[in-house]
Amino acid sequence: MRRISRLLTLLTLVVVSGSLPGPTSRYSWRSTRVTDPKQYARADGSGYPFRAKSKYILKELDLRPGDVVVDIGAGDGWWAEHMAKFVGDKGIIHASEVEEKKVNQMKEKFTDIPQIKPYLCDTDNTNLAENSCDLAFFSMVYHHLKPDGRVDYLRHLRDVIKPTGRICVIERYAELIGQHTSHAVSLSQLSKQAEEAGWIPIRYELISDTRHYIAIFVQKDLFQPESTR
Repeated sequence: MRRISRLLTLLTLVVVSGSLPGPTSRYSWRSTRVTDPKQYARADGSGYPFRAKSKYILKELDLRPGDVVVDIGAGDGWWAEHMAKFVGDKGIIHASEVEEKKVNQMKEKFTDIPQIKPYLCDTDNTNLAENSCDLAFFSMVYHHLKPDGRVDYLRHLRDVIKPTGRICVIERYAELIGQHTSHAVSLSQLSKQAEEAGWIPIRYELISDTRHYIAIFVQKDLFQPESTR
């Protein structure tokens, strides 16, 4: 009887959850149904409202001890500092900047976090070794790349990023901010440029309470050609 009772309990869990019981899912399901016209209203008036969603973003990045990240246009090093906690002592965060002043400020700020490596880079090149990084991270930086040089930059990243590595881009959704589009990138434009450079989107989503999206890409070479029928 006890065995039958356990079996009935297991079947109930399968019916309710749609799967066998196991470890907690990495991603909690959220409905796409709009239940309130103000559901996507911006909740933060700062210039970086998505920073309030850092837990969600860092979960999406799934950084692990020993990972090597290039934070392109690291600015004040806000994201580099948060990511350093996940890559651990054996990981590296290359905090790149095109302004020497910002590089020096980060060096002074992160003297106690040796895995953060601030450095001066070119505007069209990370200046990093081939196959040296697991992730390239852009936080409100992609729109600063020269429009006619973005595809080439993404091609360059295919050399720098390991074959199984990723690119993450956080940008303002150009279609949602009216006429002020100089500091924003259309998601369709980003996807087109990335695909032209050999990157395939595996996830993109509007970050709640913001006008920003997160888009993550992997190299096209990961996908084996399908046999013709």
